[in-house]
Amino acid sequence: MADLMARTASEPTRLAPRLYVLVDAPADEAANAAVAALRQAGTTMDIAAVLLRPEAGPGDKPSDRLRPLVAASQEIGAACLIEANAVLAMALGADGAHLDGAVALKGALPVLRPNGIAGAGGLRTKHDAMTAAEAGADYVMFGEPDAQGRRPPFETTLERTDWWVQLFEPPCVAYAGSLEEVRALVEAGADFIAIEHTLLGESAALADTLAGAAA
Repeated sequence: MADLMARTASEPTRLAPRLYVLVDAPADEAANAAVAALRQAGTTMDIAAVLLRPEAGPGDKPSDRLRPLVAASQEIGAACLIEANAVLAMALGADGAHLDGAVALKGALPVLRPNGIAGAGGLRTKHDAMTAAEAGADYVMFGEPDAQGRRPPFETTLERTDWWVQLFEPPCVAYAGSLEEVRALVEAGADFIAIEHTLLGESAALADTLAGAAA
């Protein structure tokens, strides 16, 4: 499964970045709306991966809510990852997990290997990113919000992305909070661009922006 997130070897024509969609999985009917949005988006857009971010509620069983989202992601040909929980990811038949930092990544690798995707986020410095890659991350992510919704300055994400794609083999995922940021990351050469699933509602403009990379 890890090869779904692999960087394509040198191509004569620059390829458009693929999408990495972040989906909150709240303990309410919003999960059903997310399932429908994913299935619809998958008919028109190239979604490489979906990251499910469970939101626990009292007496909640995350697996009950997540199974339909895992299925919907895989139905559209996307790798489905679970945030911060490799054991749950494997129990659900997801394709891997996204871990916060190199320490969490190393702890999850025995659960995810040999076939599961192990992604690394929460990488606030260049050293953090290199450490995660050396530990075995299948990709590194830059610029995503933390648990409190705080993001690093977008200029930092842009600089970090440009630095990474020039020097390192593992692919990078760069977070965009708007179409303008998507456009900038396309120009920077990001392998994958992470967006909130709510941005899928602007599918036509999003597709045009991504396609500009291959023009």
